[in-house]
Amino acid sequence: MPEDNSQRIELLDGMLHVSPMGNALHQRLVFEASYSLRGACPKELETTIELNVQFDGDRLFIPDFTVLKKRGAKGLTVPAADVLLIGEVLSRSTKVNDLVLKRQVYAEAGISYYLIIDPAQQVPKATLFELEEGEYVELARSEAGVLTFERPFPVTLELAS
Repeated sequence: MPEDNSQRIELLDGMLHVSPMGNALHQRLVFEASYSLRGACPKELETTIELNVQFDGDRLFIPDFTVLKKRGAKGLTVPAADVLLIGEVLSRSTKVNDLVLKRQVYAEAGISYYLIIDPAQQVPKATLFELEEGEYVELARSEAGVLTFERPFPVTLELAS
């Protein structure tokens, strides 16, 4: 795939999906969420941002942030089986893909947790979903820009700046 740092290029069933990189608020929320997750993450897990995650078939997504089941990932891509949590910060250009398409692909791949951050309101909102019987169910929802949850490990994300 072409190298272009000004755009996010993902692969779904042989088709390229191109979207612009996030704005300053989007990038700040990605950083804050991944920083908080990294600080709370048990030693055997690893937090990353914008990692190439390979799914079955011709599917390669670049989530905003991830928590991997083990440390020391190497190579251009990481198999979805190695991912514990995927996080996406919604934007106008990716919202439908994040809420519908990616949610389905992540569930089919068995990603245990899916964290969605929505910056559209005055105070960003976040929801953590847990995979149960092939479907994501809400595990925690932010209040006043703060999301706290115990699984997969205890952490508090402060989304309001």
